[in-house]
Amino acid sequence: MTILVLAGTSEAKEIATSLAALGVRAVASLAGVTRAPQPLDLPTRVGGFGGEAGFLAYLKAEKISAVIDATHPFASQITDRTARLCKALGLHYVQVLRPAWAPIVGDNWTEIAREEDAAALIPKGATVFLGTGRQTLDRFAGLEGCRVICRQIDPPTSPFPFEGGEFLIGRPPFPVEREKALFAALQVDFIVVKNAGGVASATKLTAAREMGIPVLMIARPQMPDAPRVETVGEAVKWALAL
Repeated sequence: MTILVLAGTSEAKEIATSLAALGVRAVASLAGVTRAPQPLDLPTRVGGFGGEAGFLAYLKAEKISAVIDATHPFASQITDRTARLCKALGLHYVQVLRPAWAPIVGDNWTEIAREEDAAALIPKGATVFLGTGRQTLDRFAGLEGCRVICRQIDPPTSPFPFEGGEFLIGRPPFPVEREKALFAALQVDFIVVKNAGGVASATKLTAAREMGIPVLMIARPQMPDAPRVETVGEAVKWALAL
């Protein structure tokens, strides 16, 4: 039996460490979005599979019998494809999905369905901090006329896709006090984030709450009807029960 861990999150790293320590036969896969990802404790392949046909070929060639999908909550295309193909092939599958964030007292959140919806809620001339990554940056083109700051881990390889935008390079962790200092220095009026959930990346939301900065929260995409757990411990327990 060989388990494939679709990685790219902190949960995936912890799962890989646990499986390796327990002697479970497993491999990991990273999409290759980050140029210098933290190493995993499992044999790791980096890069796309080459579409559905390539993914099927990999599963068969490597004799994969189970898949732990610990990709980002917004990696919906990967999750949908993986769940569907595993069901069709009769492979064991589980998605590791951390709980979504929920507002608490003091938060000023507005939920939006798509990145494109932000433009209707943010006035021209505002300073907008995007904590959404660069992959969907073009969907914020309606914010032209604002100062738009996109934080990403790696230096950009192409220019900002619309006028008024700038990149800010930073690698986590981002403590709350550092986030507050950054938002104050940038004079941020709005923060836009995806509802990724998790503790580590929630510091910007705590900073926004304490500073009274409005947050536009992009709702998660619909998830497939498939087995799902919320924690690393549950995922490891699932793997050991196979």
